[in-house]
Amino acid sequence: MRDNFNLYGLRGRFAFYDHALEMILSTEAPDEDDLADTEFLEIYRDATDLYGLIHARYIVSPRGLQVMREKYLKGTFGTCPRVLCDRQHVLPIGTAEEPRNAQVKIFCPKCEQVYSPKSKYKELDGAYFGTSFPQIFLQSFPSLVPLEFTRAFMPRVFGFRLHKQKSLITRKLEEEGVVQIGR
Repeated sequence: MRDNFNLYGLRGRFAFYDHALEMILSTEAPDEDDLADTEFLEIYRDATDLYGLIHARYIVSPRGLQVMREKYLKGTFGTCPRVLCDRQHVLPIGTAEEPRNAQVKIFCPKCEQVYSPKSKYKELDGAYFGTSFPQIFLQSFPSLVPLEFTRAFMPRVFGFRLHKQKSLITRKLEEEGVVQIGR
C-alpha cells in the first residue's frame, strides 16, 4: 500500500484520495462523531473503494496469487452450482473494473461459466477482484486447470434420448470439434 507503483493511476479516480489513503493506513478506529460527519462518510466511501482497487492489484501479484491459491484449494469461494461440474471450486471475478457497477460473481474453471454467488461474498464489489483475475490465476497455476471436459446434459424422456435434441453445451463442444457427433 505504501508502494507508489501499486497506487499508480488511482489518484485521479477519487475526490478524497489523500484522505482516503491516510484513513486506510491509519490504526485509529472511527468514533460516533466521525460516523455522523457527512464529509467523513464520503472519505470513508473513497477509502473503501481505494482499498478494493488496491486489493484487485494485490491478488494478481506473486504473493497475492499464492494467498488466493490457498483459498481456492480450500474452496473458500464455494463450488460451481452446475451439478455436472461435480462441486468444482470456483474463483471470484468482477464484471466491471469500476467500483459500484456490479457485485462479485464466481467463475467455474471447469464449465467456464460465470454465476452469481450464494455465499457471504455476494455483497462484495466485483471491481475489488477485477475482470482478469481467474485467467491470470489459471495461467499462473496451470496444474489447477481441470483436465476433464465438461459433461453435457443429455435430455431424456423415460430414459430414452430425445431424437436430434442436444444440450447447448453439447452443441458448443461439437462446433469446437471437441465432442464426436453421436456420442
